Amino acid sequence: MGELFRSEEMTLAQLFLQSEAAYCCVSELGELGMVQFRDLNPDVNVFQRKFVNEVRRCEEMDRKLRFVEKEIKKANIPTVDTGENPEVPFPRDMIDLEATFEKLENELKEINTNQEALKKNFLELTELKHILRRTQQFFDEMEDPNLLEESSALMEGSEGGRGAPLRLGFVAGVISRERIPTFERMLWRVCRGNVFLRKAEIEDPLEDPTTGDQVHKSVFIIFFQGDQLKTRVKKICEGFRASLYPCPETPQERKEMLAGVNSRIDDLQMVLNQTEDHRQRVLQAASKTMRVWFIKVRKMKAIYHTLNLCNIDVTQKCLIAEVWCPVSDLDSIQFALRRGTERSGSTVPSILNRMQTKQTPPTFNKTNKFTSGFQNIVDAYGIGSYREINPAPYTIITFPFLFAVMFGDMGHGTLMTCAALYLVIRESRLLAQKSDNEMFNMVFAGRYIILLMGIFSIYTGIIYNDCFSKSLNMFGSGWSVRPMFYAKGANWSEFLIKLISLQLDPAVPGVFNGPYPLGIDPIWNVATNKLTFLNSFKMKMSVILGVIHMLFGVSLSLFNHMYFKKPLNIFLGFIPEIVFMSSLFGYLVLLVLYKWTAYDAFTSKDAPSLLIHFINMCLFNYSDPTNKPLYRGQMGLQILLVLIALACVPCMLIVKTMVLRRQHLWKKHLGTQKFGGVRVGNGPTEDEAGIMDHDHLSQHSEEGDEFNFGDVAVHQAIHTIEYCLGCISNTASYLRLWALSLAHAQLSEVLWSMVMHLGLSSRSGGGFFGLSIIFSAFATLTVAILLIMEGLSAFLHALRLHWVEFQNKFYSGQGFKFVPFSFESILEGRFDE
Repeated sequence: MGELFRSEEMTLAQLFLQSEAAYCCVSELGELGMVQFRDLNPDVNVFQRKFVNEVRRCEEMDRKLRFVEKEIKKANIPTVDTGENPEVPFPRDMIDLEATFEKLENELKEINTNQEALKKNFLELTELKHILRRTQQFFDEMEDPNLLEESSALMEGSEGGRGAPLRLGFVAGVISRERIPTFERMLWRVCRGNVFLRKAEIEDPLEDPTTGDQVHKSVFIIFFQGDQLKTRVKKICEGFRASLYPCPETPQERKEMLAGVNSRIDDLQMVLNQTEDHRQRVLQAASKTMRVWFIKVRKMKAIYHTLNLCNIDVTQKCLIAEVWCPVSDLDSIQFALRRGTERSGSTVPSILNRMQTKQTPPTFNKTNKFTSGFQNIVDAYGIGSYREINPAPYTIITFPFLFAVMFGDMGHGTLMTCAALYLVIRESRLLAQKSDNEMFNMVFAGRYIILLMGIFSIYTGIIYNDCFSKSLNMFGSGWSVRPMFYAKGANWSEFLIKLISLQLDPAVPGVFNGPYPLGIDPIWNVATNKLTFLNSFKMKMSVILGVIHMLFGVSLSLFNHMYFKKPLNIFLGFIPEIVFMSSLFGYLVLLVLYKWTAYDAFTSKDAPSLLIHFINMCLFNYSDPTNKPLYRGQMGLQILLVLIALACVPCMLIVKTMVLRRQHLWKKHLGTQKFGGVRVGNGPTEDEAGIMDHDHLSQHSEEGDEFNFGDVAVHQAIHTIEYCLGCISNTASYLRLWALSLAHAQLSEVLWSMVMHLGLSSRSGGGFFGLSIIFSAFATLTVAILLIMEGLSAFLHALRLHWVEFQNKFYSGQGFKFVPFSFESILEGRFDE
């Protein structure tokens, strides 16, 4: 149970693996996922390590699989995910896998090459078909059979000659539709208007055999005179990437050629269909085992990459590895090594030997699907130092509670709880879908956080008696409102008019002689002095919660000092800190509670201001006639508390530094840090060396390696000033609980009065339809503004209160995370892309 409140105890272990069993042992450790391998060859180039060739072979297989996967996605074939987790193949099976992938890749490449050639031929024949059809239409559209000769005569005349008419030549081709305007201008300028261009669009887009894109093209025919213009026209067509095709001059030849082209197209289409069917069969067969192949190759690559981190002894028969692992899992690791040895067929067992080290172990906190979200919140601030108190278990309660104090509303909390419950109940199905939406994945990962935030918001909403800005009349009202004008004979209409500006007076007796049974009386919702009452209540509540939260954080630091056996930090660190905060801000909380109990409805008008009291207490100002004392002997007690708080400052600032210096001189004089195995001073043991906390400079000095009095004094001064001033600023920071709660309630009230109230106040016949539309707008704005925006704002402020105001009292967060060798995490990183 103790491991829940601090990180797991870790140990450095040495593994001796036989060469023939190393592969299978590392495979079993990867399935277990409880060891972090250290690189024992940091100075060796990655290309000079023993298993670099095996890693390259795995990368080549991975490349081939990615090529096949790309072809499968291009063909819109779904990959079958059976959830199977295949075992790691043996090294000898790598040859068979390589042969399978090589054959599959070559077959697909050959199919693609043939298909591309067939599609290119098909495209050419299709373009030629359209050219023959359009060319025949061009000639048929000429009403006068001698139009061609007349065009020739005109073109001859444009050249300035009047000789015998010459026969015109022409070229026909296909060009992309968007290039037509530029193509026409270029022909006109280069040929000086001595060509005649006809064009027509091809209705159906044509497929590009290289890219597979659909391209819109147009057929054109260009008439010209002379070889010089013919050369220019062909060069222009070549520059615009137009495809030119031979076109017969006579209609009969064009008709015969078109018939032959149609016949070849039909044959080609049949071959293309057969090729595509064969390609689909190959890809569908590959899609069924694609994920299994990926898992096998990734696991093999991870194993060989891990083996490259090991050392090889001089006999070349044994691999030596060093791993970090939890002490509680040593038996499981031993059992995994035994399974790996048996699977490999080796007769020599693998050896696990615990090592003594002064290096700082990694930090490992075991989590489950419920606690992982809260642990991620803590780790986002910083990975905890080894074996220090883990804030995550306390965050499970305090984080959603502080969020709910700012977000408190029964209605909004219910909506948030329902949304989180949906994610929790259907989590297995949603996990199987593996959504690529990053926003949804983030919300889904924090589903239990949202669930607790919603539940706590319902609770605080009951305390505030706030549901969509309206109060619920659960126990009736404890107020007895009988205005004076009603006693004089005023009618009820006047009473209702006056009720709009109702102001509650606590001195008027009501139905209840004591406090309201639960939460806040609903009559406050219609009172004009509602904000005055709620502001006072929520502000004092925020101070009380903030001081308790910070005192709890300071108290947790005591467990760190006790665990690391640092009595100096207890007597000159924890005790002055807790006394300083309790003397000032703990006393302020007691004043708030005393004022609530000492004054009733009749004497509350004479109650002094606590804020002025606290300021005067710190300034030793007790001559203020406007602020009367709360109780007898208040001046003496407050002076004593302030003096105690001031006395704590030099204890943290000067005394601790001088004691550290004296310890250093004493150790230097004796010439040793230990006597008969008994540790002197506050320094960490050898196993704890390197562990850093907020007094890491003090630890460094206590170890006796170095002691710089100036550095230690400056560090201690910074820590003391930061703590003392932080007590003030952090207490004020908790007032955000009051501010955001007030803002959320006011936004909710404004949304109700400006949107929903319009639909409810309608008395016309179409009011129902209007109410439906208005309710839709109200629901949309509620979700968008009050749930999402306000919820995110309260979430961020609660996060800040935990990171800055709570965790800095005991949590240093200077460790590094335990990253075990785990196939599960490797495969999740691959398939969640």
